[in-house]
Amino acid sequence: MQTADTADIERTGIARISLADIVRRSARRNPDKTAVIQGDRRIGFAALDAASERVGEALRDQGHTQRRIATMCVNSIEHLTAIQAIHKSGNVWVPVNVQLDAASIEHVLSHAEVSGVFIDAALFGVPPLRELVERLGLLTVVIGGAHPAAADTLAFDALASRPPAQPLAAPGGDDDLALIMYTSGTTGKQKGVMHSHRSIHGALLSCAQSFEATERDVAGSVLPLFHCAQHTISMGALMAGATIWLANGFDPVAMLAAVERERITWLSCLPMMFDALMKHPQRPKTDLSSLRLCMYGLAPMPKNLLADIRREMCADVRLGTGQTEMYPPTMVYRASEHPDKDGNCWGVSVAGVETAVMDDDGRLLGPGEVGEIVHRGPNVFLGYLKDPEATAAARRFGWHHTGDIGMFDADGQMLFLDRKKDMIKSGGENVSSIKLEAVLLAHPAVGAAAVVGLPHPHWGEAVAAFVVLRQADGACGENELLAFCKERLGRFEVPKSIRFVSALPMTPTGKVQKFQLRNGHLALFAAEER
Repeated sequence: MQTADTADIERTGIARISLADIVRRSARRNPDKTAVIQGDRRIGFAALDAASERVGEALRDQGHTQRRIATMCVNSIEHLTAIQAIHKSGNVWVPVNVQLDAASIEHVLSHAEVSGVFIDAALFGVPPLRELVERLGLLTVVIGGAHPAAADTLAFDALASRPPAQPLAAPGGDDDLALIMYTSGTTGKQKGVMHSHRSIHGALLSCAQSFEATERDVAGSVLPLFHCAQHTISMGALMAGATIWLANGFDPVAMLAAVERERITWLSCLPMMFDALMKHPQRPKTDLSSLRLCMYGLAPMPKNLLADIRREMCADVRLGTGQTEMYPPTMVYRASEHPDKDGNCWGVSVAGVETAVMDDDGRLLGPGEVGEIVHRGPNVFLGYLKDPEATAAARRFGWHHTGDIGMFDADGQMLFLDRKKDMIKSGGENVSSIKLEAVLLAHPAVGAAAVVGLPHPHWGEAVAAFVVLRQADGACGENELLAFCKERLGRFEVPKSIRFVSALPMTPTGKVQKFQLRNGHLALFAAEER
């Protein structure tokens, strides 16, 4: 006789939302279809699913379930397999940004209380990282390498080639903790963002729907899998049964060749990558006719570059936005529908996400009114690990607070104005650093720009711009750029100083660390008189 308890268990299993099922369900539909292309290597959905089952079973054999397991890997088929194995074995995935220094990586591993790690052999061979892993006493699975794993470690290839495993019945799902992803550190401190199976699953569905992913697509994946945007795009494509072309780092020659050879249909890059593709001499000789969609994110796209891409590479260009806390995508801007909008247009919410603009008192604002961008939806995070105060601050008034400033325009499109912490208050006026950066980037001599507010004895804050020229020995000087800005901006928005630098301080995922620019130039205007 079936009891209420057993009925509830059966219902939960049938209705379960679990990231362990993403590849498995696509494999049931198209077992032999290619799931991932990496260089000359290809793996089908059924083979990818089976390998992750075997590795997941090995984790359980080692007593690892309902624990936190990190990946310290570059993009690879093995990395994707490890991610699925972690979910299938009922563990929590902790992606580690491998471009961080050893001290920052130790913070992530220790703060998240990680008990095991998948690590590339090349990284395991770096003495500080190997010493760190050994000192923390982590179960270590080494990926790749010409030699077998060390005595105290497991070899990934040996685990993935074990005898066929039975499908793992991963415990839990839905609102259970699925991953802890750490923020990029643009403000100097990384926070552990906790997500459930439900929140990530909702984001993957939104991704597939927003970019019309189908089994016919080949999605170009070049950003690191430890970043929320690339994780969503890759897993959203696999959920839809699409193939992903996976690259470890950006190479314009390799990417152009892959678009032509693999007939890539959906290309996702940073604006600077698209700029490199557009300027490369090989591009006009490359068959790009397979592209149906070019997607960008993480930084504004200069309007002239956006127009060039639409004219010469792919007519459908879209911006996808989101956050580690509000798993992407949250909003999409379709340039083909609104070609006259500037690069700071974020468009409209994706299906399932609600977006509003709010003032500091929790009042929702109307079109044309400036405030903080807030969201509600299934892709919101569970909270910050070990930081209840920050969690409470992020969900005031029943909305997720992004820390971004924006407004809806007359067309109902969201215009991103600035990060709340980056909005400059100079002489009683609010100056958008994003707006000024967009103007600077429109100058043909400017390759990159960042604008910050620095202490000023009279204005409170003064606008300072840091510029990287396209040509290191370029003839463009401060006066020329100031004149260019004065023609396009209000008087209070024109920078008081323009400094030329060789490079901007960046996070490993390509975001400018403005706090470093501020901290390094706090005395720039100190000597100015009233």
